[in-house]
Amino acid sequence: MTDQQTLARDSREAIGFGEFVAMIAALMAIIALSIDSMLPALPAIAESLNVTNPNDRQWIIAAFLLGFGGAQLIHGPLSDRFGRRPVLLTSLALGAVFSLVAAVSASFELLIAARVACGMAVASSRVLAISIVRDRYSGRQMARVMSLAFMVFMAAPILAPAAGQLILLVAPWRWIFGVLALASTILFTWVSLRLPETLAPERRLPLTGRRIIEGWKITLSDRMSLGYTAALALLQGALYGFINSVQQVFSDVFHAPYLLTPVFASVAGTMAITSYFNSRIVVRLGMRRISQIGMVGFILIAAIHLTVAVTGHESLLIFALLQAMIMACFGLASANFGAMAMENMGGLAGTASSVQGFLGTVSGALIGLAIGQAFDGTTVPLYTGFLLCGLTALGVVAITERGLRFHAA
Repeated sequence: MTDQQTLARDSREAIGFGEFVAMIAALMAIIALSIDSMLPALPAIAESLNVTNPNDRQWIIAAFLLGFGGAQLIHGPLSDRFGRRPVLLTSLALGAVFSLVAAVSASFELLIAARVACGMAVASSRVLAISIVRDRYSGRQMARVMSLAFMVFMAAPILAPAAGQLILLVAPWRWIFGVLALASTILFTWVSLRLPETLAPERRLPLTGRRIIEGWKITLSDRMSLGYTAALALLQGALYGFINSVQQVFSDVFHAPYLLTPVFASVAGTMAITSYFNSRIVVRLGMRRISQIGMVGFILIAAIHLTVAVTGHESLLIFALLQAMIMACFGLASANFGAMAMENMGGLAGTASSVQGFLGTVSGALIGLAIGQAFDGTTVPLYTGFLLCGLTALGVVAITERGLRFHAA
């Protein structure tokens, strides 16, 4: 038996499938919690720190995303050299510290700096969650694990705004960051006690500039890796545009800020449902068929929603229903896109995951910021962005696959 087979056997004995999926989901959920728990608090934070331009509040989200995206280039090569555990544990500890800095910030500038730093630390959760899954699984089984993890992970955006709102009922907004620090500490303890190292010593790669550049070159020259990373970045850009804008949409368009939390939870819940559905059918139907059907649905619903917004027929109920349908299609496409981007990257999963995460998150954050900054008191800029992102993503997939193929192979 090889060392890698022994490592895989020990890993399975140390942590069962259910706990493994739950841990991967928790690593991903800390990201969503760091973003979505902020939404109810944006007006209070802006008022407390003397932020007068309503669109400037979006930087509380965007700063985290930019730090989160940029640092992924660091975590991947470090984990390929030193292993998954030490990098992950160090980052979780730093995430807790930077959340506490955000909690005590006396200026908007310090808060934004702390959010960038927190995003940089939490970035390891995304990179290493995917790398750890890729260490143990590949192909459709990897897609199944990622779909199950994504389903559990989606409880975070469902619950995070409610958690933020609940904290605001009993304490100042600063306590939201305190809760994030506590969540990072709990996750640090769980990982340190239960997760074994998944990268065998003989598979570790040297931490040299030449090796890192070579890893970037391999990742960016692989057709599947680059194509599906770009497509996922476009979908994430639409999602981040929604997250940046949604608090202002409820306040300025529908004049119902008190409904943000329940409607946001309902909309996000459809992603959890379709992710679970994907995990049940992906092995039988295949990633391409499911993701491409999801993309077509995403585009059609975005076009309908834009038409409704332009013609002035939008109501809160229509907004919620159509947005929920868009998010359901997003859930079908996104987990499969991520798995297909990693399919040929088994030999350098950490580096590949970091490059893909950097490109996807930074590009998505910038697209989402552009969509959010275009907010003009209507939902027209938001759904113009959704439609353009969806159409471009479908074009990228068509180029990657040399044509759209709605089949399982």
